[in-house]
Amino acid sequence: MCAIAVVNGEIILRADLSGLGSASQVGRVLRKVVAAGQLVRLGYGTYAKAQPSPLSGKPIPRQPLEALAWEAMERLGVEVSLGKAMADYAAGRNHQIPMRTSLHTAGRCISRQLRLGLRTVTYTHDGR
Repeated sequence: MCAIAVVNGEIILRADLSGLGSASQVGRVLRKVVAAGQLVRLGYGTYAKAQPSPLSGKPIPRQPLEALAWEAMERLGVEVSLGKAMADYAAGRNHQIPMRTSLHTAGRCISRQLRLGLRTVTYTHDGR
């Protein structure tokens, strides 16, 4: 866990740990750390630091999914901004709270999915 604690931020990428062993060794350790409740898997090679839920005691991320998705894309070198519905709500042009987390990726098509339980982050590009 000491290598995970050293990583700044809430997101741990598999690439952060690649120098510590082979791909199978890193995968095995990550599965053990997830099982121990110290990390939560969000998607392929993307993990978030976790804490026990005050209600159920099960591991949950320390930050909301929106913040984690933003940080993950920045760590992967993808420029992001708020999706149309979220931007309209933030600017006061719409009073409906967006039900889905949507990020605009500045013309780049992203196939990576970040998921937490039933919630999934969607990515838009070009025409938003």
